[in-house]
This record gives sequence, structure tokens and C-alpha cells, in this order.
Amino acid sequence: MAKDKRGRKLPKGIRQRYNGFEGRFMYKGERHLVHGETITETQKKMTELRYKLEHGFFVSKEKIVFDDWMQIWFEEYKKNNVKLGTYQTYLTLYNSQIKDKFGDMLLTEIRGEHIQNFYNELIKEKYALKTIKVIGAIINGSLKQAVKNRLIEINPVGAVEIPQKARITKKERIAMTREQQELFMEYAKESYLYNFFAVMLRTGLRRGEMQGLKYSDVDRKNNVLHVRRTLKQIEGQGYMEDTPKTRTSKRDIPLTADILSYIEVQRNFWGLKVEKMDRYLFCNENGEPISRERVQGEIDRTIERIHAAGYDFPRITSHVFRHTFATRAIEAGMPPQVLKTILGHSSLAMTMDLYSHVLPDTKAEEMNKIADVF
Repeated sequence: MAKDKRGRKLPKGIRQRYNGFEGRFMYKGERHLVHGETITETQKKMTELRYKLEHGFFVSKEKIVFDDWMQIWFEEYKKNNVKLGTYQTYLTLYNSQIKDKFGDMLLTEIRGEHIQNFYNELIKEKYALKTIKVIGAIINGSLKQAVKNRLIEINPVGAVEIPQKARITKKERIAMTREQQELFMEYAKESYLYNFFAVMLRTGLRRGEMQGLKYSDVDRKNNVLHVRRTLKQIEGQGYMEDTPKTRTSKRDIPLTADILSYIEVQRNFWGLKVEKMDRYLFCNENGEPISRERVQGEIDRTIERIHAAGYDFPRITSHVFRHTFATRAIEAGMPPQVLKTILGHSSLAMTMDLYSHVLPDTKAEEMNKIADVF
């Protein structure tokens, strides 16, 4: 009979390990192991495992396929621990990209070279680095938990690297010039989203934050706009409110007279009593949320009118308005820490990345300012 570190006898089948206790027993010729921090916990796990074995509820870890484990991982470890939008993104990427590759493989069969080959294939298919990183986070997170649950001995992701080609691929940051900004807003006057574009351009809000704004978020007493939610369009479920992108994304933005004027016009745009019904500030004629497709559709139609008038104009997305706001703020001399707070960036490094993009354009001008000093 085994003894603990103090020389006391331990129950049958239990022995002490450096980090707790190990319980072992035989069932139909197979040895099974459980681990616990205390003797009582270990005994309980042994009893539970015996019950599962006797009633056919237990599947040996050697027989667990990746897809079965992923269903458990999503439900038990992710669903209540990440934002709704993040959870949906993970599910979508798993079902569309990862499942076909690894779903039928046994957990114990997945090796580093399998995952490395998968990354290499994604590079060949020209997937964005951001997407590959999220896919990698899903695989790594699930297998890391599998190690903790003693379903596999080591996490094979440790032997994998994202290819260098993906690391240097960086999406170019685009912002409208002052001339493009004026041109767009001139031809956007025909759009029912004109006020939407005007407010987004003056606040730097993300599209989802704009969609989620309610009239009750307009705080006239303190003269700020409360950013408290983002609107997510979930496939098969419709629109759902989610918390902002990061902890710092929940913020208050000072209201200027200019911003307030567009909000006031929007308040009764469709003749809806927005403040009484707490409707979304920017909605369609039925008071329903504006979809991302509608936003992009109106941007595209505005650009078509610009082209029809004989002007050259690049195709842009709603995110360009956020970059344009940041660019104008930097050009006007707004301090990085202030801009970080208004944009809701999680780190100053993200804001300084914007500065590194904008400031080279004004380098020569700034150098000329100090020429006389020498």
C-alpha cells in the first residue's frame, strides 16, 4: 500500500505525486488514471470515471476525434468567456476552414507538421495574416485546453510557425485626403445615410458602434456621446447587441456643435419618435437597424455618382472614415494619448501606428518650420 510524504498509508489505488495525487484502477483489462489535488478529490474522480465506464458514457482519450473535442471546447470553455462577436467569429472560422482539415482526426494523431501544412495552404490561398492568426488562436487554444484535460501529452502548435510571407503581409491603411473627403460628402448629400457618414467622420466610431448608437446615448447635460455597445449581425439570428470591441472601447466622446447638428437632424429623419422608443439613432424607415450591406451599398452608390461626374475616386469601406478622422486629428495636432482615448484603442502603440502612417506626409513641412533655427 502506498504512503504519502508524511509516511501515512494511502487508500488503495492512490499514490502521491509532486503536484497532487494520482488514482489508478483497472477496468476490462485497461488501466485508467485520474488526478486530483487532494485524496478526496482523487477518490471522487475515480468513482465518477468508474460509473462512466460501467454505463458506457466514457470514451478513451485515444478515441476522441478533434471535432467532438471542439464541440466541448466551444460550449464549456468559450461560450461564456469571450464576447458574443468573438465566439461567432471562432465558430464560423472553425466550421468553414478548420473542421474539414482536422475534424475527423483523432486528437492524439494531430502533429505539428499537419498544422504547419495547413498554415502553408492558407498562405497559398492568400488568406490575410489577421485571419490566419485567429485560426491559429482557435487551434492553439483548444489543444492547450486538451493538454490541461490530459487528453494529449503536448500541444503540437508549439512546433509550428506562421510563414514569413504572412508576417510581412500588411494591409495598407487608407484614409481620404481632404479633397476626397469633401468630394465624398458633397455627393453623399443624396444618400439617406448622409448624417451617418457625417457623424462617423467626426467621431471616428467603428461601423458597429455607429449602428448600435441610440438616442439615449446622446448626453446633452454632460455634452458627450456615450459609446456603450456595438451591433452584431449574427447569421440565422439577426441583430444582437454586444459590448464594444475592447475594454477601452467603452468610452465617452465630447460632442461638438457640428456633431449635435447632424444628430438633431437624424432624430426625426424618418418621423420616428426615437427618444421615446429608445430606437437606434441610425435606422431604416421601419426603425430597424441598418445592416452592414446597406452601409457599404450607400458608400458604393455615392462613389458611382462621383465617377459619373467625371472624378477619380478609390473604392473605400466604412473603416476608412475612422482612419480619416484619425488623420485629420493628427494633422490638427491632437496629442496621441487624447486620440487613443477617443478612438478607444487598447494600447498607445496602436495609436502611434497611425501617427507613423500620417506624419511622413508632413515631414518636409515640419522640417521647414525649424529651418530658420539653424
